[in-house]
Amino acid sequence: MPSSPRKPEPVLDERLSAAAAYVRPGARMADIGCDHGKLCAALAARGVCEKIFACDIREKPLARARELLAPYLASGLAECRLGDGLTVLAPGEATDIVIAGVSGVTACQILEAGREQWTQGVRFIFVPPTKHSVLRLFLAENGFALLDETPVCAAGRYYTVMCAEYTGEQRALTPLESAVGRAVKPTAEAHGYLLRVEQLAEKYARGAKTQEEKEMLADLCGQIRKAAESCL
Repeated sequence: MPSSPRKPEPVLDERLSAAAAYVRPGARMADIGCDHGKLCAALAARGVCEKIFACDIREKPLARARELLAPYLASGLAECRLGDGLTVLAPGEATDIVIAGVSGVTACQILEAGREQWTQGVRFIFVPPTKHSVLRLFLAENGFALLDETPVCAAGRYYTVMCAEYTGEQRALTPLESAVGRAVKPTAEAHGYLLRVEQLAEKYARGAKTQEEKEMLADLCGQIRKAAESCL
């Protein structure tokens, strides 16, 4: 790996810490929508990546990332790229791709527009604030294997960080699988996350237009509650 001067490692919140943990040693990591560049800078400081691409569609956030990554840019360990989604990468250029801070719906749109990156062995790490079930469904239906999830609590709210790889094998999900994925873990964070998922399902049940849909969602709520209880 290219040598680089070390800077103090930026402090990451629980979500970015979980994302960083999924990046493999020796990876060529791309952070799509890097914003301030803290994740890239933390990984650069740890010296675990062969190459780091900090990417954003907006110039101002990328300018902040450039400042934070300055010594790693000079050494060649890191690059900053301005552009939309996965278009900033050549096919196969990155082995581990982080898509953080956008909804599950937007993450799906980024993936759809960047199909040339769908190659076996490429790891995708997602940190969606909302629409987790939509992302899980998209991944399953489009040949991605959901390898793992890490539920976290950040700033008093519950999230889950997802890790997936493209295999080409498509599959259908049950309503419970799309709702909870691989977030069922023996942790307080997983328990809190699943209770939040149950609350959202209850909200959808109250707004159901048909009795059949209401009953289906009520049953799903019960299944999610049991999954949450299993985390204790």
